[in-house]
Amino acid sequence: MSAGPTPASSSAGTPHRIAIAGASGRMGRMLIEAVQAADDCMLAGALDIPAAPALGQDAAAFMGKPAGVAITADIAAGLKGAQALIDFTRPEGTMAHLKACRELGVQLVIGTTGFSEAQKAEIAAAAKDIAIVMAPNMSVGVNVTLKLLQMAGQALATGYDIEIIEAHHRHKVDAPSGTALKMGEVIAEAVGRDLKDCAVYAREGVTGERDPSTIGFATIRGGDIVGDHTVLFAGTGERIEISHKSSSRAGYAQGSLRAVRFLSGQKSGLFDMFDVLGLR
Repeated sequence: MSAGPTPASSSAGTPHRIAIAGASGRMGRMLIEAVQAADDCMLAGALDIPAAPALGQDAAAFMGKPAGVAITADIAAGLKGAQALIDFTRPEGTMAHLKACRELGVQLVIGTTGFSEAQKAEIAAAAKDIAIVMAPNMSVGVNVTLKLLQMAGQALATGYDIEIIEAHHRHKVDAPSGTALKMGEVIAEAVGRDLKDCAVYAREGVTGERDPSTIGFATIRGGDIVGDHTVLFAGTGERIEISHKSSSRAGYAQGSLRAVRFLSGQKSGLFDMFDVLGLR
């Protein structure tokens, strides 16, 4: 991530002009509600896939208060007049939006997960031209939790087995979650390991004793669970559990708006929520 970010700034009375990707989805609607409710933000565009049934409709019609912004599959049209795009879609959609944002000089807040290493490299390259905040979880609470995990990992580097348990709704398509992986990366760095070398994602059959140098992951999918994450540090005679549970997507939306406000003070660079929240 880029070092030495400057404070966010915007002219008094000038709202942040925000476009929303996946505008007719659950997260998209939550983001639109948050933008409409924020005094310093305005909805400037709404994107969705060509097959979306809400295409052509007012993006805020579901609220009963039209915004005067129609949902479109035309990326350039959806970004026209926007300062920033918030994207919680899927990797292939985000990469298409990234290309357009880079060409048009639109800042980007990425909450999408499941990127390949090549796609992450492409995002980093685009950040040389535009300012981007990318985080697997935009929730302020989750990012404070990551900071706590960093501290715990440093103190509990030896003598404790580390397991990460995450639960999400039945519709989530990637596993483990991007947030769980980020938790693993933060802890691995704190204890002086590389997650790629020490992660265990599945256990079945006769596995033998647990390797104390590993970080284990367990995934649960079911119902309408928004997102639960627990990290277990299991020692001899005691265990420490650090958990974060989301009851709605509102926290993700509010964190995304904080990211947009942060980006208003940046010309280019790749940042995360630690930068946004001053947790670096």
